[in-house]
Amino acid sequence: MRKFFAFVVVCSLLLFAGCSFGATEIKLGHAINEQDVFHAAALHFKDGVESKTNGELTVSIYPNATLGDERNLLESLRMGTVDMGIITGGPVVNFLPGFGVVDLPFLFSSPEHAYKVFDGPIGQGFMKDMEKLGWKCLAYGERGFRNLTNSKRPVAKPEDMKDLKIRVMQNQIYIDAFTALGANAVPMAWTEALTALQQGTIDGQENPLNVIAAYNINESNKYLTISRHAYAPNLIIMSMRTWNKLTPEQQAAVRDSAAAAAKYNREIDNESEAEWLQKLKDAGMEAVEPDIAAFREAVADVYAKYEPQFGKDLIQSILDTK
Repeated sequence: MRKFFAFVVVCSLLLFAGCSFGATEIKLGHAINEQDVFHAAALHFKDGVESKTNGELTVSIYPNATLGDERNLLESLRMGTVDMGIITGGPVVNFLPGFGVVDLPFLFSSPEHAYKVFDGPIGQGFMKDMEKLGWKCLAYGERGFRNLTNSKRPVAKPEDMKDLKIRVMQNQIYIDAFTALGANAVPMAWTEALTALQQGTIDGQENPLNVIAAYNINESNKYLTISRHAYAPNLIIMSMRTWNKLTPEQQAAVRDSAAAAAKYNREIDNESEAEWLQKLKDAGMEAVEPDIAAFREAVADVYAKYEPQFGKDLIQSILDTK
């Protein structure tokens, strides 16, 4: 009887383990709202993973910084307390300084230029560096080219930026770039920035058009400058601790689904940019096309400062990628 009881217990445990494995949950967090392309990419990823694994893996999505802002998400991924994130590239620099080269102002000339850099040897090299930090970067999606908004005045040339209080990401290169342009750069988390804009404690912010439209920045900022001063990827990224728990087949499904979600993310941006711009104009924003050459000249000292850190050859390699 004891042997029979032991046999039943063992079988029950095996059955339970099998059922648990068959319903492995992946928690995916991002800091943006459900109207944003981050969320669309997350949903696309979820559909792909769950379909490719026949439900062995399920994906639960936590938007609106429910699991923490982007810097906190990166920390949680390293510790394995969050499984995945879709995260703007900017905060990565706090952990991987070399990644900051892609944040140099006016570095990328077009989306296609950026894609070739991130999908090529340079981007793949950064992915390997991230693994040493506890992250499995699966694909580069897109936050997009960043543009300036403010509540004070039109900005068409660097002189127009003098003393404007502009929220930037918690990223030293962004701080240096906007300081070089004459602004008062105020680094803060995005969740805090929204309140600061509404209360008028900052004058403006910089983000891609999709974010400006999704968060109705026109309600606090009347002036939009199509500066395209920086290209921001996003990272579809997994905790190495979670990655290492997956079977090779599951890893392949996750990797393929991330690549498809990144492609989908980019397609939405490219197809919708004109629509977002028109929406903002219809909402009362005044859009300005600035003198980009003058802005590039104004940030020359930023390149001089970071050239020793990143290397002249790497910077030039990015500029020459076509």
